[in-house]
Parts: sequence; C-alpha cells; structure tokens
Amino acid sequence: MLTVEGLRSRYGRIEVLHGIDLSVDSGEIVTVVGANGAGKTTLLRCLSGVQPVTAGQITFRGEALTPVPAYKRLRRGLAQSPEGRQIFTNLTVEENLRLGAFLFNDDRVEKDMEDAFQMFPILREKRNLAAGGLSGGQQQMLAMARALMGRPSCLLLDEPSMGLAPIIVSQIFDVVRGLKALDVTVLLVEQNAFGALKIADRGYVMETGRITMSGAAEELIADPRIREAYLGI
Repeated sequence: MLTVEGLRSRYGRIEVLHGIDLSVDSGEIVTVVGANGAGKTTLLRCLSGVQPVTAGQITFRGEALTPVPAYKRLRRGLAQSPEGRQIFTNLTVEENLRLGAFLFNDDRVEKDMEDAFQMFPILREKRNLAAGGLSGGQQQMLAMARALMGRPSCLLLDEPSMGLAPIIVSQIFDVVRGLKALDVTVLLVEQNAFGALKIADRGYVMETGRITMSGAAEELIADPRIREAYLGI
C-alpha cells in the first residue's frame, strides 16, 4: 500500500532524514520505533505532505504521492493523527469529529460518528463539551477518531501514547489493534517500543534519521540489541 524509497528531508540546511526505505502492506500494522529526535515525526510529516521532501519517492496504492499536495492526500486515503493531538480546543467534541469528515456530505457521516462513539464511548458522553476540557487521554482518542472520520485506508499515528497513563495507553493500543478488523492499515510511530511492537506485524528501528533495523515485530522484541536499547530489559 505504501512504499518509501530513499526519502530525504531537511530543516533549512540541516538534513534530518538520510535516505529512508520502508514499506507497509495492506492490512498491516507497521511501527517505527526510536528515541526522541530520531526523525520519526518528520517521516510522518513527509508522508502527509506538510514537510517538504528533498529527495526520494513516496508511492501510495501504486501512485506517486511525492508531488501531491497535503490537502489532496486525504482524498487518496491517507490520514494522520498528529503528535500532540492538535485538536480544536474551542470547538466541541462533535464539531471536531465533523471537521474530520469535511470531505463528505452524505448519510454515512452520521454512521461514521456513531462508529467513533462505539470505539471511544467517553466521546459520546462529552460530545457537546469543548474539546479543550478533555483529559489528555480523551484528547488523544478524539484526535484518532477525527482522523478516522476521513475514512482513510491508511492511518498515520504519531506518538499516540505520549504523556498518557499506562491504563489509557493500553486502551489506545487495543483500539489500534482493532483497526485491522475495519480494513484500516496503520503506520504507527512510537517511543513506547514494547507497546508498539506488541500490536504490530512488522517494525522498523530509526536512529538519527536512518533505518537501522527492520523485521517481524516478534523478532525485534526478541533481539538483544532492541531489548537493551529500547525495552529496558
């Protein structure tokens, strides 16, 4: 579904991605793990089109995505739930969700919203409240639900567990795992390497703008280098 070849990007004169190669097959959950500052968020920003690509190629569902502007990528089926949630705090929960469905004006929008409420029941209770009054975990749920309202075939998830209590992280990861049943492919970027690899099919390890390891998730969890560097084992 998604292929990245030789991807490079820079901030000003400083290159931060140094030739990234990765792929995501339809129906997979693929995770990119690594320390803070490894370039994971920049990678997702390149995929969603908000960060310029200086070299390399992005192919999505057989079509070149690199020249496609960000605002057209959702129409192709690629949506992002960004780092830091970036919800509209002055709008209600329901208004945030409806903004996620801005491409559509059909009866299915109400069903999509009902699906979001079933996925995250707390959002139903809070639907008429300002999103800025939600807890951090509830805001993360809203950010994910808003992205899913765009009906993506591939969801880019950036650090969904950041700053959340362990019980909320477990809930978030359970939802991510359940997206496979909804035919949503997921590319997950995470510092929580163990949690991400537990729910993923495959994984990549990213260090200072380069992919240094890749393989089946269970193989990476068992690798002594990963266990020492990222899992604290």
